[in-house]
Amino acid sequence: MNSALIEAAMAARERAHAPFSGFKVGAAIQDEQGRIFTGCNIENASYGLTICAERTAVFKAVSEGAGKLKRVAVVADTEVLTPPCGACRQILWEFCGNAELILANLSGKQESMMLAEIFPRAFDATFL
Repeated sequence: MNSALIEAAMAARERAHAPFSGFKVGAAIQDEQGRIFTGCNIENASYGLTICAERTAVFKAVSEGAGKLKRVAVVADTEVLTPPCGACRQILWEFCGNAELILANLSGKQESMMLAEIFPRAFDATFL
């Protein structure tokens, strides 16, 4: 099951728009019905408007009516597996909860963990 999710993230990575950094990232999120939603990073000349692959995938999933999001894969072309940035960790936590997070690279290296492992004591609506 993870291989389909990783392959979807790899394909999304190929569509990344990263003319400034050259750092292409792909993400894929699976909902409880097994549907997969993908995203890639999309850079902008005013870097603050750039959006990461993980957030693109979450926003697509929500806008397309996804059910509970339960598994996330992130793929980048790095030797050391690339985790989500802080902003993406917050969005993933709010929309996926303690979902499985799979990090992978183009060489086939991968690691799986729960989101709480990289985002302990997360802030969410329970604090409001």
